[in-house]
Amino acid sequence: MTVPVIPFAEGEARLDWIALTRALEAGHRLPRAELGDTFLYRDPDTLLSRSAWIEGLGLAVKSATIFPGNRAAGKPTVNGGVTVYSDGDGMLEAIIDFHLVTKWKTAGDSLLGALKLARPDSRRILIVGAGTVAQSLREAYGAGFPDAEFTVWNRSPAGAEALAAAWPGVSVATDLQAAVTKADIITCATMSTEPVVLGDWLRPGQHLDLIGAYRADMRETDDTALRRACIFMDSRDTVLGHIGELKIPLEAGVIAEADMVADFYDLPGGAFARQSEDEITLFKNGGGAHLDLMTSRYILDAWNG
Repeated sequence: MTVPVIPFAEGEARLDWIALTRALEAGHRLPRAELGDTFLYRDPDTLLSRSAWIEGLGLAVKSATIFPGNRAAGKPTVNGGVTVYSDGDGMLEAIIDFHLVTKWKTAGDSLLGALKLARPDSRRILIVGAGTVAQSLREAYGAGFPDAEFTVWNRSPAGAEALAAAWPGVSVATDLQAAVTKADIITCATMSTEPVVLGDWLRPGQHLDLIGAYRADMRETDDTALRRACIFMDSRDTVLGHIGELKIPLEAGVIAEADMVADFYDLPGGAFARQSEDEITLFKNGGGAHLDLMTSRYILDAWNG
């Protein structure tokens, strides 16, 4: 049997954001994943491999090479691939473009959270940040909330203007506090180590989606927001002890693990849901190899038709 190699453009042409969220939800009805990460270094270069095994779904290894020197040569600094294996016999089933899996996993993760936690009547969406992930968020959130109006804010106005130019109808905000106050959904994809969206700016009924922080020293919102909000995440296993967004306030005693309402594995029992129109919901998108596996399996199924 020929193993398919799924490239970015040809693979993406077969995908649908809502179908992906359904696949992610179905994946969380299966047993919790077994996860493993490995890092290899040759200063300044890195090989990162993240693996997951979900009983009933299969195995995946997502490997990324990070070569900072590539930028000077006009080459991408991050490259890689995802290998998918059968749960039944361990046979290789597909090799999928790294960037395709990452794009759809990251934005699909946040979209599933918003579809469950944001008010259904949400019509104003603010994107904080204007990088590659922000572009994906405009695409994904546009599929999930087709009647919404989008605004983008970025530290560099030029970045926000570029995103708005790529997506006609997106407006550019110059005052972040005012933009947060007006929004129904705020989705953050920055590289900040200090809070960008402050809890005092939030109003009842909003949904705050936090994506950017991925290290133990990174945060996109402050303690006030965490105290005011009902806190959700994609996975306790990949967020609580690893990402500064919650790790720092947990260690400082600002919040406790008992304050974490639910993660995606609580979807089948109904706990991962907004409880009232007025509550502020906060979702931490932490990612993880289990989500790469679920996304890769969805991509492979779509490829096979």
